[in-house]
Amino acid sequence: MASVGGFSMKDKVAVVTGAGSGINFCFAQIAVRQGARVIVADLKLTEGAEKFLKDEGAKSAIFVKCDVTKRADLENLITISEKEFGDVPDVYIAGAGIFEPAWSNFWDDTEDDRYAEVDINVTHPMKLARIAIKSLLRKNKKGVFLIVSSLAGFQGTFSAPLYCATKHAVIGFVRSMAQLDELEGIKVVAVAPGIVRTPMWLDDPAKMAQFGYSDENSITPERVADDMYSLVTEEKYPGGTCLQCSVSGVKTLGTWNIAPPASAGTTVPPEVLERNNAPMREIMKKERGVLTNNK
Repeated sequence: MASVGGFSMKDKVAVVTGAGSGINFCFAQIAVRQGARVIVADLKLTEGAEKFLKDEGAKSAIFVKCDVTKRADLENLITISEKEFGDVPDVYIAGAGIFEPAWSNFWDDTEDDRYAEVDINVTHPMKLARIAIKSLLRKNKKGVFLIVSSLAGFQGTFSAPLYCATKHAVIGFVRSMAQLDELEGIKVVAVAPGIVRTPMWLDDPAKMAQFGYSDENSITPERVADDMYSLVTEEKYPGGTCLQCSVSGVKTLGTWNIAPPASAGTTVPPEVLERNNAPMREIMKKERGVLTNNK
């Protein structure tokens, strides 16, 4: 089968995880407006998403409650698609993700056997990709699989090492799947946004202050969704493409010797870095000598 090439979303079926809010909800809106039928997969919907599904998306979009850490829930998205829309999805957006919540991160270390952040940010897109590939091959269809990664997948951040590691992982996965486009007509790509004005930031003032969030170094979720749509539909973005999307613009990120984007969103002022690292310094201050003193 030939490579995907240009890929109109009209009359296609798309499934979008994490589409209850933010970037992925914006993409779901674009898909509906371009004539696609859409499965909005998430644990819950924002008020705005509920209104959209009731009004504009009433005939072409459905909400399916989905815990992306459960394979059965991911498999169910295919079942629902075939039941409601008569076919498996053509477009898969692995958008659900979390950013160092108090209940799953490296420094607080509250979990016993695994990190939920890894399950959500890494295992979920990889499991969904395997499910998508099997589904598309079964129906002999071309398709597109897009993972929402981050510029954190190309750098390190002392205060968010687990998040950075998860985003590095999915970038490596997308690049490893580049040949699937040419071999089987299934395009796997990633978008790598900088800071985005979503509830992940806006609902957490403490995190905004710690990481130096500002309107000047952030972009809108609508802007990212537009770039995701381009990644899905345009022939110039083949399988394996990782697309930077930040205040400094859009750029396809290479594999070797990547020059960092020059913008306010990628250079951290010393005072912000000090504030950013303060919680970790405090954690290590409390841990220092604890084992020795308990001997």
